[in-house]
Amino acid sequence: MRAIVLGAGVAGLACAVELAERGVAVEVLERGERLGSTCCSWYAGGMLAPWCERESAEPLIAALGRESLEWWPARFPGTVRHGSLVVAHGRDAGELRQFARRTEHHQWLEAEAIGSLEPDLAGRFSQALYFPEEGHLDPRAALAALAGRLAELDAPIRFAVGVERAREQALTAEAEGSAVVDCRGLAARDALTDLRGVKGEMLVVRLPELNLSRPVRVLHPRVPVYVVPRGDGHYMIGATMIESDQPTRITARSMLELLGAAYALHPAFGEAEIVEIGTGVRPAFPDNLPRVCRVGGTVYVNGLYRHGFLLAPALARHAAQEVLGTGHSEVTHEDSRQRRLA
Repeated sequence: MRAIVLGAGVAGLACAVELAERGVAVEVLERGERLGSTCCSWYAGGMLAPWCERESAEPLIAALGRESLEWWPARFPGTVRHGSLVVAHGRDAGELRQFARRTEHHQWLEAEAIGSLEPDLAGRFSQALYFPEEGHLDPRAALAALAGRLAELDAPIRFAVGVERAREQALTAEAEGSAVVDCRGLAARDALTDLRGVKGEMLVVRLPELNLSRPVRVLHPRVPVYVVPRGDGHYMIGATMIESDQPTRITARSMLELLGAAYALHPAFGEAEIVEIGTGVRPAFPDNLPRVCRVGGTVYVNGLYRHGFLLAPALARHAAQEVLGTGHSEVTHEDSRQRRLA
């Protein structure tokens, strides 16, 4: 069997790997000229935190996200399983208790235990939530690892394939009996008309004087922020969610809020070198839940919202089952056979 995958973001690459590992002859078509040049995956946080995400997401997100904790280490050795830490300043202690009520698989830590877990945070917080089973990864290194895995499986990625050319090749593939898996994100709105864009903004800073070994979420009633270690003294700072389809540059307000929250986590961030500023527009459906759906002869994988690396493995498995006819999900939109994952 043959399959064409449209899009080389995390969803597209994960689907291609899952299909190729099942013996399907796969080819990936990407409109960008290089890996990550057109996808929001390039600017992701890379947190594999299914239980932390329960604070603001449906149970389905955690159920699907658990698969990533085993899938990623098997394909990307750089995956880190040191857990996640959630902290709040004294005035925001109520936010921490509320976070605990909405989530699971966590432990309460007192000041001494926080210092043992993250020595550079010793004495800065009196309580924290620790999610020991969670992990994180560097999104760009993970994308490169998936591309490398596809090369091992003789599944090529064709870059700089324009929209019209990709559409023509997809139609030809369908006519010849090949499967088509569309992972184009917002570009798939020509078929999935209820997709919307949610812009996320991020900073990468260099601060070798600080050593954090796991993602730390700083709760705040207005702008919760996460700080994710990227190795070699680099940290990604993010959390903004703006209803917008435009990948414009980061706003001054967002930069101030992100840097302010990082500084509140540890004053050393005030001396950090800003290495990169970036934005990405993430595709989402009105309910913020992902879908694997068939429209005509094409299987669409979309709506990963802010959970791209967390959900991609499970969605890829569902897509492979749909392509190979070995599984199905609950039908929610009868007219286009769109399916929400069960």
